Amino acid sequence: MKILNYILFYGFLIPISLLPMRVLYWISDIVKILLYNVVGYRKKVVVENLSRSFPQKTEKEIKEIANKFYSHLADLFLEAVKMLTISKKNLMKRYKCTNPEIISKYYDQNKSIILVSAHYNNWEYMVASLGMQFDFHGVGVGKRMSNETFEKLMHKKRTRYGTEVCYADNSRNVFEKYHNNKPCVYMLLSDQSPNDINKCYWIDFLNRKTAFIYGCEYFAKKYDYPVFFYKVNKLKRGYYEFEIKEIATSPKETEYGFIVKKSAKILEDILKQTPQYWLWSHRRWKLKYENINNNE
Repeated sequence: MKILNYILFYGFLIPISLLPMRVLYWISDIVKILLYNVVGYRKKVVVENLSRSFPQKTEKEIKEIANKFYSHLADLFLEAVKMLTISKKNLMKRYKCTNPEIISKYYDQNKSIILVSAHYNNWEYMVASLGMQFDFHGVGVGKRMSNETFEKLMHKKRTRYGTEVCYADNSRNVFEKYHNNKPCVYMLLSDQSPNDINKCYWIDFLNRKTAFIYGCEYFAKKYDYPVFFYKVNKLKRGYYEFEIKEIATSPKETEYGFIVKKSAKILEDILKQTPQYWLWSHRRWKLKYENINNNE
């Protein structure tokens, strides 16, 4: 199995990633048809998530959003493949920050900051370029892949331009390691479904009680790191800009749940405007609020 993973990675994905972007998008158009029209990849999950999140929309409108989502999903897949060999220059041309000055003062103060966002638009380019976007040392905090071999191969490609990637099982050590030693910008995606129903924060989000990971607020309050949300805008195929928005500059002074609620509200507002760029195929609402008492 390990050998097959290496063959798939170096014999298939790497050669594809060397193709020009215009060719990759031709492939993406074909992938979209396969995912949406032929295979129907998680189509039931996508339609149900959209319908429950936007009950005011008609069946036709939900279908239109789903169609756009699958086009974007196919693009994301090919862009993730391109990330494996994309050059620094090309990456920074395609992924830009519009207002880096909003956090630069914290680097001058030798203070770390936290950037929180979601699986919205292209997050792989953010991981790969984080170490180049700012003067801070870039640290991406995420979840491990279930395939250990692929995780190691992807980790090597994601970190080749200076970003450090850590995971839930060692993130506390990384925060502690750099605290008061090196100013870092920590990237956290907070929209994944938490693993533990009793270790999350519940919010009214897109018309239902939704469990959110509390890690961002935990680290912000523990170290008093300013927190910002970065909103990614898709300019056109393969080109993105992200804008930094303030959430809390003095986290220890905020009430419990403030950071999680504010970041969730920003995300909700974004999704109401351009829903097609979120990861609707993810089983976001696996945890049920009504099951909390049953687990106590």
